[in-house]
Amino acid sequence: MSHSSKSVVLGFSGGLDTSFCVKYLTEEKGYDVHSILVNTGGFSKEELEQVEAHAYKLGVTSHTTVDAVVDYYERIIKYLVFGNVLKNNTYPLSVSAERLIQALHIAEHVTAKEAGAVVHGSTGAGNDQVRFDMVFNIMIPGIEIITPIRDLKLSREEEIEYLQSRGVEMNFEKSAYSINKGLWGTSVGGKETLTSKGMLPEEAWPTQATETEPLEVKLHFKKGELDSVDDKKFDHPSEAIQYLQKLAGPYGIGRDIHVGDTIIGIKGRVGFEAAAPVIILKAHHALEKHVLTKQQLNWKDQLSMFYGNQLHEGQILDPVMRDIETFFESSQSHVTGDVFVQLLPYRFQIIGIESKYDLMSAKFGKYGEMNNSWTGDDVRGFSKIFGNQTSIYYQVKDEADAKHHH
Repeated sequence: MSHSSKSVVLGFSGGLDTSFCVKYLTEEKGYDVHSILVNTGGFSKEELEQVEAHAYKLGVTSHTTVDAVVDYYERIIKYLVFGNVLKNNTYPLSVSAERLIQALHIAEHVTAKEAGAVVHGSTGAGNDQVRFDMVFNIMIPGIEIITPIRDLKLSREEEIEYLQSRGVEMNFEKSAYSINKGLWGTSVGGKETLTSKGMLPEEAWPTQATETEPLEVKLHFKKGELDSVDDKKFDHPSEAIQYLQKLAGPYGIGRDIHVGDTIIGIKGRVGFEAAAPVIILKAHHALEKHVLTKQQLNWKDQLSMFYGNQLHEGQILDPVMRDIETFFESSQSHVTGDVFVQLLPYRFQIIGIESKYDLMSAKFGKYGEMNNSWTGDDVRGFSKIFGNQTSIYYQVKDEADAKHHH
């Protein structure tokens, strides 16, 4: 297959950096630019149309919009739920997960367009450059990766000046907060997150906290996937997520600041709001505590932490990830039932669960009360055996120590 050296595929959002890339590559370098926007749930229909019009006005040869919401859920989010994945016990991996599905679709587009190079608008400071580079190196080896913003080390002001000198009309006002919205949460960065102390002010959050009355919702999981909310059935779990987000977002639930280690070794803080993801993860985990065995829960915790870190660092294509996903999938066969959640301003409570697979069954005795499937003598004998090896260890140690001292 011949890749044309003059055509490039650009991951395009319509913002300042990617707009600069189009003008710079078409006018300075003479490339045919094929722009692609991979929508992971952050754009409305109107916004997508505006971005497309903007791309053609800038001079792209073709523009493609991919609706990746369902694919994003099926390839990534589903497993983040199965694993109850919260990076550093805080962050649902809102942006990290999104970048990977975007990179995978951009790589596929390069192959489809037989382009000679792929372009992304990342700077040289963050995680995204590594995620994009890595996926491209694996999926489309040998294809040149062009990164004008990173290579030219441009300041925002220089980019604006360049575009204005080329007669580009767009909104150059930098909003006080940089916002990245997607199906699995919205990140918010601003002056408060540039230092180690400071909380984002109320007006910085994209979803304002307007709800004050408590609301109880019922989430139904089927084999670990959210398929209905308050008996309202959805064709796909991604729609259930969006519906729950609309209900819970206005309570100001799921707002926090994540302190993370970037792949290239610096620490950073970023705000995020993720009402639906945080509620879903906690509700799903509550159901699992009732229906899974002690060791299933134990191993899931260990694998989840590894899975989340690998994903965050762009290692989604390592085959170990497929192995862990298979384990997760298998663990969900009985994670079916209802979880009752009370929404309140800035917080939520899990009221409890109902499931036919609930292992907290009264048939087998109640915690802290007399049990009917074993006797006190059974437990007395069990306790001796359960601690037997540790008991031997201490006796041997004491004997050996005594000899040593004499």
